Amino acid sequence: MIAALKAHHRWQETLLLAALCGLAFGVSLGRAALTHSKMFLFLNWNLFLAFIPWLISTTIVIKPWLRTSKILVPVLLALWLLFFPNAPYILTDLFHLNAGNKAPVWFDLVLVILFAWTGLLFGFLSLADIEGIFLRKLPRWLVASISSCMLFVGSFGIYLGRYLRWNSWDILRDPFKLLDNIGDRIVNPSAYPRTWGMTLMMGLLLNVMYWSLRLVALRAPPSGEPSVGGR
Repeated sequence: MIAALKAHHRWQETLLLAALCGLAFGVSLGRAALTHSKMFLFLNWNLFLAFIPWLISTTIVIKPWLRTSKILVPVLLALWLLFFPNAPYILTDLFHLNAGNKAPVWFDLVLVILFAWTGLLFGFLSLADIEGIFLRKLPRWLVASISSCMLFVGSFGIYLGRYLRWNSWDILRDPFKLLDNIGDRIVNPSAYPRTWGMTLMMGLLLNVMYWSLRLVALRAPPSGEPSVGGR
């Protein structure tokens, strides 16, 4: 596995993400120990769910034979899309900030943002992987459009999770009720202004963040200076 990650220039990325996860986990445990409260320990589970889309896309990248399968690729892409909203979902855990908590609000703010940033990295890096898969068949402008749409789809998934309390695996546990909730909002959009308001605004935010990071990643170093990082 390590050799495959190195061969596909994924090792440094993996180490960074692992370090961020370890840091977030350690800070959450430190908070629990100091305050004698389990508040925010749930963020570790949310971060694990955010890890899944990155795991799926990375598996596709380091296992080239998967990309040649006309059956496995659609299945893996569907599975990726199902779990993708979990990556940016942690942003909404900022709702839990409360000055009445046992830790200073500034500490909890840093804690939640640390988890949210790591989750976003999992999501955005995996989306970049999916773009690479699509670029083998589609023009760049169309792939960029698909990515933007996926971010809005992810935003809709965030709404389903935050307000309707649906989970990714509910597509198997209670598919008909889930599809009914989704279908009703698509067929009768005017009846659900909060659904589409949040989807639009959160999708806009995710697009701003994703394309800003892509711009930073593509930014050339000053003339004569060595390039930093790279995937």
